[in-house]
Amino acid sequence: MASSIPVLAQRLRYTTAYYTREIKQKELAVAHVQFGWNAPAIGVPESGGKPLVIQELEHVLPVVAQHFDTVWTPDHFYGFDRLDDPFLECWTTLTWLAATFPQLKVGALVLCNNYRHPTLLAHMGKTLQAFSSGRLILGIGAGWRADEYARHGLPFEAPATRIRQLGEAIRLIRSMWTQPRTSFAGTYYQAQDLPCEPKPDPIPPIMIGGGGEKLMLRLVAELADWWDYGGSSESYHHKLEVLHKHCEDVGRDIATIVKSTQLEVPAPADAAGSRELIAKLQPYIDVGVTHMILDCGVVTDPDRVRRLGEDVLARFR
Repeated sequence: MASSIPVLAQRLRYTTAYYTREIKQKELAVAHVQFGWNAPAIGVPESGGKPLVIQELEHVLPVVAQHFDTVWTPDHFYGFDRLDDPFLECWTTLTWLAATFPQLKVGALVLCNNYRHPTLLAHMGKTLQAFSSGRLILGIGAGWRADEYARHGLPFEAPATRIRQLGEAIRLIRSMWTQPRTSFAGTYYQAQDLPCEPKPDPIPPIMIGGGGEKLMLRLVAELADWWDYGGSSESYHHKLEVLHKHCEDVGRDIATIVKSTQLEVPAPADAAGSRELIAKLQPYIDVGVTHMILDCGVVTDPDRVRRLGEDVLARFR
C-alpha cells in the first residue's frame, strides 16, 4: 500500500497539470475572442429602401463602435430575393465606415476576387490602410454568385480555376505590398516591374473566406492570416480539423490563423434573448472560433445593440 502512494501522487500531479492546462487554454481562448458587426449594404423595402448601413449611421453604429472590434460589409451589387433592392458597392462603403468610425477595424465579408484585378486591389488596399492608420482586414474569396458574374459580363470559371486565381491574386497583392517592385508571371495574372507606394503599414492581414476541403482550406493553410467560414458549430469543428491537417502538411502553425465565423442572430430585446444568444455563441467559441461576426439584420434601436454589447459580448471578453 505504501509503495502505491508515490504512484498515486504522481498521477494526481499529472491530472492536476492536465486540467490546469485545459483551463488556461479555455481562459486564453475566451480572452482572445473579438466581435464584428455586419453592416448590410442592402436596402430592403420594409425598411424604407435606404441601405441599412446608412440607416444605422446616426444611432446604431455609434453604439456598435463602443462594443465591437470590427465592422464588415458584403461584396455584392444587387439584392438576393429581389434583384432591384438597393445595394451599395463594398469598397466605397468600407472607406466611408473607416473614416466615420476610427475605433473600428474594417473588412469585406468577403471581396470577390474576380470583381477587381489584384493589382488594382493592392493599390486600393494600400490607400485605405494609409487613410485608416492601419485598420484594414482584406477579406477575399473565390466568388460564388454565378448570376452576378453573368449580369456583369464576367467569366465564371470552374471552382478549381477560381481558387487558383485567388491564390495567384493573393501572392501578387502581398508581393506588391512587401517588395520594392513586383514582377509576376502567373497563369491568370501578370505584372512587370510594378511599384506600389507607399507600402501599407502594417501589412493588412488577409482573410480567406470559404470551406472547400481539398483546395480552399489548403490555400488558407498556405496564405491566409484569417479564415472565415459560416456554418454550424459542428461543421466548423470538422472544417477546422481539415484545416489543421493542411497546416501540418505545409508546416504552418494553425494557431497563427485567426478563426472567424459569421452568424445571423437577433439583437436581444430582453434578458431572456441575451441568455439565448450566449448559448448560441458558446459552441463556436468552444471549438476554437476567435472572431465572431454578427449579422443582426434590420436594427433601428440602439438600446438593443447596447444590450448585446453589455449582456452578451462582455460575457466572452
